[in-house]
Amino acid sequence: MSTTLKMPKWAMGIDEGTVLQWLKTEGDNITQGEVLVEIETAKAVQEVEAPVSGVLSKILLAEGETAEVRTELALIEESE
Repeated sequence: MSTTLKMPKWAMGIDEGTVLQWLKTEGDNITQGEVLVEIETAKAVQEVEAPVSGVLSKILLAEGETAEVRTELALIEESE
């Protein structure tokens, strides 16, 4: 089963973020709670954790790209 990693909304007034760095690459095994990507917002650099364990199957938003909150960042194929 696939899970979508989305750009979180950290606080009121923060409506977008920019991908600074992916800490994992496509095909990497990941563990729930592991930091996958760093996002820069208007106020700070935030870390986004994996919501599930599995394989990072597809990165949908590249480093340097900016997107609104709730935009899909990546797909994770859950492990059983």
